[in-house]
Amino acid sequence: MFKKVLIANRGEIACRIIRACSAMDIKTVAVYSTADKHALHTYLADEAICIGPGPARDSYLNAQAIIQAAKGCGAEAIHPGYGFLAENSAFAKMCRDNGIVFIGPSPEVIDRMGNKSQARRTMMDAGIPVVPGCKDAVHTSEEALAMAREIGWPIMIKASSGGGGKGMRVSTSERDFNETFNIAQRESLNAFGDNTMYLERAIINPHHLEVQIIADNFGNVVSLGERDCSIQRNHQKMIEEAPSAFIDDGVRQKMMDAAIQVANVVGYTSAGTVEFLVDQDRNFYFMEMNTRIQVEHPVTEMVTRTDIVREMIRVAADEPLSFTQEDVRMTGHAIECRINAEEPENNFLPSPGIITQTHFPGGNGVRIDTSTYDGFEISPYYDSLIAKVIVHGANRQEAIAKMRQALDEMVILGVKTNLDYQYSIMGNETFKSGDVDTGFIDMFQKGEV
Repeated sequence: MFKKVLIANRGEIACRIIRACSAMDIKTVAVYSTADKHALHTYLADEAICIGPGPARDSYLNAQAIIQAAKGCGAEAIHPGYGFLAENSAFAKMCRDNGIVFIGPSPEVIDRMGNKSQARRTMMDAGIPVVPGCKDAVHTSEEALAMAREIGWPIMIKASSGGGGKGMRVSTSERDFNETFNIAQRESLNAFGDNTMYLERAIINPHHLEVQIIADNFGNVVSLGERDCSIQRNHQKMIEEAPSAFIDDGVRQKMMDAAIQVANVVGYTSAGTVEFLVDQDRNFYFMEMNTRIQVEHPVTEMVTRTDIVREMIRVAADEPLSFTQEDVRMTGHAIECRINAEEPENNFLPSPGIITQTHFPGGNGVRIDTSTYDGFEISPYYDSLIAKVIVHGANRQEAIAKMRQALDEMVILGVKTNLDYQYSIMGNETFKSGDVDTGFIDMFQKGEV
């Protein structure tokens, strides 16, 4: 097992990884930008190293500075968390070339699954159901339009290197196609430096379900069940829960089997998430694979009583998984709400500033993942996530009631937040019924549900 791990991230996920390492008696090293000098993860870690100025491109995206920090402090491994360099195959390769273990899949697998059009081709060849669309990537609006005419509208235009909803647009007809394609391609270039796009038939208001898997270097692949991530705005997830209230055990097992097959096809190791779109008839289609830990991993941990970060570290240290598929039991229901510094009434405009006072709820079945404290500054340089509130109940109804109580008790002063917005969703009758898809937030905003 490793003696020292560097965490190439910040915020709540850095704190989460540091705590997992500490429980395993592993020394930890935090990296931070000048804007994060007083961030919580720098205090929790055994060591902290400044890697550059506030802008992420000069610090948390500065691969060379992170490698130098790891070598300088003697860290044997790097955990990338999510975002930043977590799915950057070049960074994973830099780690390997410098004799440092990257806690995640190999750079080759990241490449294979990180390029969405290549991943799509791989799944089609393996017989995994995918949304109808093009098999090959496109680079110009002219060749894309020719393919679109074969697929039929509405069409989802996606960045091959995409993630987080960037470079993703829906064309409703041939009239808007060229403009929509060009907008999506510009977004892809700005966000990922890649103009490679691909097309899918748009499934209007599907359910967005993802299956958590974890695999070791000894051929063991285990599925930890699904999460329902249908509550999202502009393809950005807001609320996640496990298990999904939409599918039955038969569909669930087929999705889990498909996710395990995906992992086997690409030779996957470490934790990963296979994402599916599910239509109203409960047909599911492979969408993409995230080759990293997910923001919403705690809901899976709550219903399966596992520690996904711990297992990632064990796998990276060339140890087998500590459990088998037969050991996995999904018990009860878990929900996660992301609490952000933003203004829902002002088109969710970010609200950076200093948090003057906080009170976080607790009690049986309530978990708070955060890096926030009184006096902490929500920086304009980074994501506005303040905390993740995760609850676990015996069933979905109990979990919703517990989340309403937790959000009602929670206090965050100094910045505007989406706390009241999340609370109102928990009280919405359509949400409580479980019949929610990716179109819910638009309808909720308009007062139609």
